[in-house]
Amino acid sequence: MPGPVVVSVSHAGRIYPPEILAAARVDRSTLERLEDSWCDLIAAKAVEAGATRVQALWARAVADCNRGEGQMAPTEVVPSLRPRFSAPGRKERAGLGVVPTRLADCGSLWKRPIDGPQLDWRLDTLHRPFHRALAAELAVAQRLFGRAILIDLHSMPPIPRGQPGHGAGIVIGDRFGGTADEALIKSIIDEAEGLGVPVSRNQPYAGGHIVRTHGKPMDAIQAVQIEIDRSLYLHPDRTPDPERVAALRDWFSGLVETAGRICPAGDVLPLAAE
Repeated sequence: MPGPVVVSVSHAGRIYPPEILAAARVDRSTLERLEDSWCDLIAAKAVEAGATRVQALWARAVADCNRGEGQMAPTEVVPSLRPRFSAPGRKERAGLGVVPTRLADCGSLWKRPIDGPQLDWRLDTLHRPFHRALAAELAVAQRLFGRAILIDLHSMPPIPRGQPGHGAGIVIGDRFGGTADEALIKSIIDEAEGLGVPVSRNQPYAGGHIVRTHGKPMDAIQAVQIEIDRSLYLHPDRTPDPERVAALRDWFSGLVETAGRICPAGDVLPLAAE
């Protein structure tokens, strides 16, 4: 039976609609670099562990569910849309907005700036349905169990030397304490440290649009983002290593079970009568 944990996987989709490939000025392999490659395999046993899983099946190149609808650089859209995106941040200026538009070493991803019909199609097809489904599942968990716990799963490239969090294999993000209480975070950090890799909290990833939007601790909905270094489970050619994927899959399953037993007061429910 599902428990209070909802797992979201927003960046591991591998479906590229023909419209997306036709609009791209780069090949599919370049668009695939946007993916959190194969991290959905790590969540494969989450449902068996008592979680509900919400996963984006279409690729991140369609729309980035971990960005808000207003997160876009004005220079990446047609002039008529620019008033909607008047205050871009660092990621948006780099081309990593709600519609990814560029990568550092290959320039623009698309043949033309994003126009209104393209933007609306992308949002209506992937972004909005994903967030509606996630909100609905969290509401069901909160109603049934009096609490809900969102675990937003991602993968990351190795953190460069000189950047905060360098050397960490796992980064736990809770918006600097804004989306989850200390008991839950401590439990997740303990589980992560059990892998024997360095763990960082909020550096360099404090949590994106998903945990910021859906994490509502005052309403008993907590949210945590987990980033896993891809080198822990992928070969250099970005294909999954079955043995290491299996180890992380079992680890994540145990983390889900533990998180689901954390009560609001920080107590852990027993697995069985003692």
